Amino acid sequence: MAQVASKTLVNSQMTPTWEHFLRFKVNSFIKWDLVRFFHDNPHTADTVENIAGYIGRDTRTVQRELDALVEADILEATLVSGMMIYRYVTSPDVRHLIADFVGACYNREFRVKAIQYVIHGMSFSPGHDL
Repeated sequence: MAQVASKTLVNSQMTPTWEHFLRFKVNSFIKWDLVRFFHDNPHTADTVENIAGYIGRDTRTVQRELDALVEADILEATLVSGMMIYRYVTSPDVRHLIADFVGACYNREFRVKAIQYVIHGMSFSPGHDL
C-alpha cells in the first residue's frame, strides 16, 4: 500500500488543524468510515439505507452521522422524490482536507494518534455505537 504524504501532517503530530477536524467534524469512527467512503467514491449520491449497507453499519446510526457530516459541511443532503440523498460536497478546500486526512492515515503514528484523539473525545455509554 503506497503512503501518501500530507502537507498538513508535520512529524506525525496532531496539529491544530487535525485537532479541530477530529473534534468537530470526524469525531466518531462511523464518521471516519463515511468520510473515507465518500473520499473513495466521490461521485456517489445515495440514500442512508444504501450507504449504511456499503459501510456495513446500522441505518439509524448512519443517519445520525450523515446528518452531522452535513452540519459539518463535509456532505450535502438533497430531498429527491421524498428520499434524502447524500453526496460529498464539491468544495475543493473540503475535498483537499479530506484527501490530506486519508493520506495522513497511511502513516501509522498519525493514525494511532488520531484514533486516540477520537476515543478520548467520545463520551461512552452502555450500547454506544462507535
